[in-house]
Amino acid sequence: MHDTGPLLAAIIGGIVLAAILGMLANRLRISPLVGYLVAGIIFGPATPGFVADTAIISQLAEIGVILLMFAVGLHFSLKDLLAVKSIAIPGAVVQIAVATLLGMGLSSILGWSFTTGLVFGLCLSTASTVVLLRALEERELIESKRGRIAIGWLIVEDLAMVLTLVLLPPIVTMMGDSSDVNFWDVMIEITKTVGLVIVFIAIMIVVGRRVIPWLLAKSASTGSEELFTLSVLGIALGIALAAVQLFGASFALGAFFAGMALTESELSHRAANNILPLKDAFAVLFFVSVGMLFDPQILIQHPLATLSTVVIIIFGKSIAAYLIVRIFGHTKRTALTISASLAQIGEFAFILAALGKVLGVFPNEAYSLILAGAIISIVINPFIFNLVEHYLSKTETIVDKIIDPIAVINQQIPENLHDHAILVGHGRLGSTIARQLKSRNIPFVAVDNSLTLIEQLRNDDIIAVFGNASKPETLELAQLKTAKWLIISTPNGYEAGEICSQAREARPDLAIYVRAFYDDEAEYIAEHGATGVITGEEEIAKHILGLMHLDPTSIIEAEAESEQSDEKPEKEKKINIPVNANLPEGDGSPIE
Repeated sequence: MHDTGPLLAAIIGGIVLAAILGMLANRLRISPLVGYLVAGIIFGPATPGFVADTAIISQLAEIGVILLMFAVGLHFSLKDLLAVKSIAIPGAVVQIAVATLLGMGLSSILGWSFTTGLVFGLCLSTASTVVLLRALEERELIESKRGRIAIGWLIVEDLAMVLTLVLLPPIVTMMGDSSDVNFWDVMIEITKTVGLVIVFIAIMIVVGRRVIPWLLAKSASTGSEELFTLSVLGIALGIALAAVQLFGASFALGAFFAGMALTESELSHRAANNILPLKDAFAVLFFVSVGMLFDPQILIQHPLATLSTVVIIIFGKSIAAYLIVRIFGHTKRTALTISASLAQIGEFAFILAALGKVLGVFPNEAYSLILAGAIISIVINPFIFNLVEHYLSKTETIVDKIIDPIAVINQQIPENLHDHAILVGHGRLGSTIARQLKSRNIPFVAVDNSLTLIEQLRNDDIIAVFGNASKPETLELAQLKTAKWLIISTPNGYEAGEICSQAREARPDLAIYVRAFYDDEAEYIAEHGATGVITGEEEIAKHILGLMHLDPTSIIEAEAESEQSDEKPEKEKKINIPVNANLPEGDGSPIE
């Protein structure tokens, strides 16, 4: 019998249990992060049963932090931040200060040191990128004005936490040497650290922005997807290691600027897509490692401290954010959305708390309070968002709603449309179909969840609806009741199946055509009511055979029949097209 060893046991056990609990959390309509954290609690020493090797999990989790920060850097947009800088920058700074002071106040009541209180307060001041983006995406707010302010606010918070990760080690080291701290020694150490980091950032901006895209372009030119993915991973990990070893920075900072250097490259989206599975897998191990250090007894031993921590996260931060947004002249709906967005803590809180433990300034009690606050706030956050949306729907006037550009766009959809096509998704395929419909004078309505794209389409005099087509109200806006066709060109086949199901239930007589990539997607879509499902490979094969003056229909049908026959010998099941076949045009001769 093979010995799995602590490494394999930690990886396999952590991923399997996190997957199970993550799916359970998703079914309960809460963030999968909660499932990952609970998996860590079960694997940790605070609960009976199997206990994973904490040191191994923590080292693997460090890779998760690097990839997580690399992904944050890839999505960092200076342009988006500058568009909302007048509210996002001062708002985030003031909100961080308020939350930090509230955390330090609670820390002093609990009898902790000034440094512990500072780290504790900073942990409470930053929201989870994953939780916030998911909440905005589910409510189609990412490209709204409210969503852009929330994301810009979060970017400022992330940058502040990156700076904190750099400055905290030298400050704690100098303050921990003795009670009689020399102010100038601290300033010299901070200046030295900041100077090295500035040099690193300058190198990344001046050199990295040219060298990194060039390296990835070279790897992409090989045509090997594995080599390209390996190059992305090597750049992220290599620069993160160089930041630590050569410049005294952190893994997180190095990875962040590695991603940021690649942002403007045409390969940034491909890099993000390729590294996503690796980032998600190692990020899960990061959350598992965080959960392993959580002691559930904190809920019993210190219930008031736990409650106070949650109150600061959910109410203290949110009230501060609400007042700041209102002071800057924004509407109530914007202020409430920002408040709900920030009523939780996540990744940076864990990273900062873990750093505090490594530096010896964060007791287990404080760490457990941060984890308890994170888990509880992440669970509660979706309900807070729902309450805000319900409250706004009941109290807002028509004028309030029209202030939102989404409402303005969707209000302009004509109601007298009939015998038109509804085109869901306006990417490469969708835009091609749109041009063909326009050339044939067939009226159509484009549906997409990109506000920028919808605005462009309307500027081109194309009727467009902003929203998620899987929601009945979106298709209703597109006048589903009088439509003749529904064409779904979105890349997610299973989402397309849900849209089919919704449309078929409302319009049994509607012609629905859907694109699919894989056979299982095509089968799923067909079962959910599609009139026809088109896969790219099949259509390309037909076109190529047509160019060869062969009959593609008979070939594909013959291939299907041969695949269904289990009794024929292997040679009879294959259809071979000779490379040097020289058939006359329109011959139609059978292929041997």
